[in-house]
Amino acid sequence: MAVSGGVEGVSVVIRMAHSSTSPAGVFMGVIFSRYCNSSDIMDLFCIATGLPRNTTISLLTTDDAMVSIDPTMPANSERPQPAGLPFPSVFLFSSAEKEELIQSVLTQAAEQLSRAFKINELKAEVANHLAVLEKRVELEGLKVVEIEKCKSDIKKMREELAARSNRTSCPCKYSFLDNNKKLTPRRDVPTYPKYLLSPETIDALRKPTFDVWLWEPNEMLSCLEHMYQDLGLVRDFSINRITLKRWLLCVHDNYRNNPFHNFRHCFCVAQMMYSMIWLCGLQGGFQRDAKAPSALSSNPRYQINARTELAVRYNDISPLENHHCAVAFQILAQPDCNIFANVSRDSFRQIRQGMITLILATDMARHAEIMDSFKEKMEDFDYSNEEHLTLLKMILIKCCDISNEVRPTEVAEPWVDCLLEEYFMQSDREKSEGLPVAPFMDRDKVTKATAQIGFIKFVLIPMFEMVTKLFPVVQELMLQPLWESRDRYEELKQMDDALQEQKAESLTSGGTKSREKSRDVKGAEGKALLTASPRAW
Repeated sequence: MAVSGGVEGVSVVIRMAHSSTSPAGVFMGVIFSRYCNSSDIMDLFCIATGLPRNTTISLLTTDDAMVSIDPTMPANSERPQPAGLPFPSVFLFSSAEKEELIQSVLTQAAEQLSRAFKINELKAEVANHLAVLEKRVELEGLKVVEIEKCKSDIKKMREELAARSNRTSCPCKYSFLDNNKKLTPRRDVPTYPKYLLSPETIDALRKPTFDVWLWEPNEMLSCLEHMYQDLGLVRDFSINRITLKRWLLCVHDNYRNNPFHNFRHCFCVAQMMYSMIWLCGLQGGFQRDAKAPSALSSNPRYQINARTELAVRYNDISPLENHHCAVAFQILAQPDCNIFANVSRDSFRQIRQGMITLILATDMARHAEIMDSFKEKMEDFDYSNEEHLTLLKMILIKCCDISNEVRPTEVAEPWVDCLLEEYFMQSDREKSEGLPVAPFMDRDKVTKATAQIGFIKFVLIPMFEMVTKLFPVVQELMLQPLWESRDRYEELKQMDDALQEQKAESLTSGGTKSREKSRDVKGAEGKALLTASPRAW
């Protein structure tokens, strides 16, 4: 590149390269002072080429080396340079061409970076990791909420028990009904998370082997919602999804924290009925939700003997079950929780009658009556007969209500401990109040084995055997576990009896030796006394 001109000025001869606005091979001369700034030089180039001032200009040599456009740039010859020598060229681009070029360069750069650093794979991995962390945080947060809720409920229960112990004595001193208490759910729907059940969970939910101890309350609510959907109840009764959530929440929140009769027991009964419907190919749903009125009053006999408000209100006729019905319909009376809002009046009347019939059938005081009636119908059972179908539903809800021993041992046995604890709490209160105590509830007389053997042999097995006559598939999945459970508890009873005999023999032999030793000691003392004091006689 040759320099020409004096000290005060620089002369640059440029060749216009091919562009959309000017042909290639055109020579232009631009002379500027060394004291000009870069923008002035750019304006001169634009004026010389007859282009707008906002045109982007790049000055290149013949070997594509970039030349900086500023006052210090070297001057070149005014004449065209021979071939092979550097010769500055000006490349002119319009705004649209500039944007297109930049976009193309950026796209190519992004593709090269993506291939080099595997950005898409990293994005997917980071997104999956974030999703797992968010789920973990959500679950941990729910656990904290449930723990705090349990603490609050325990505190309220203690305060309630303390308040009752300070009340004056009266025939109905245990008041379990609070007409001023609102039955609306303590949480609104937005805070009730919707869990997505996996295919494995959905499959397990249809079987009587489902482990109910693995699920938290919110997860059980999601499982119940799935049952409503899966059985077609949402479709058949045109149930609003939000109303269904509120109904389930309200039922959950109105349960008490009893050792046995609590919301988990409600879920167990519903899940067992759901599994029997699928197992036996039945169509329809059955109602089973209410709240136990006291942590220490889980048996109708106590209600009647203690002359509680429930027993007085329902004239000693299934007081707990009648109360369950009343609470269920009080919840349904609220528009936000009425899942039957879209059914006709006649249909609701039939639904209400069916709910009452089935809930009252769970009173064990009516067990023999219902069993005898069903046995009569079994000889010539007719599925088209409404009375026969009603008795079948009553038997099925009874089976589900006391079906824990049908489940695997690791699931069933904890329920026995919960039930005995609830029985013992009730019998302790009966003793303190001078009321009759049932032998099967007395902690001084009953053991786990003795409590279960008679119940399984004389209540559960005969009832499930009758159901097996109508649905043979029940034998393998439900009756067989009952037989095994009975044998297991009989073995446990034999071990308990052997241990008691060993203790009795130990006490007997220990007592005999103790009495003989006592006589020897007394004889020795007498001889010593006679020897030491002969005048005492």
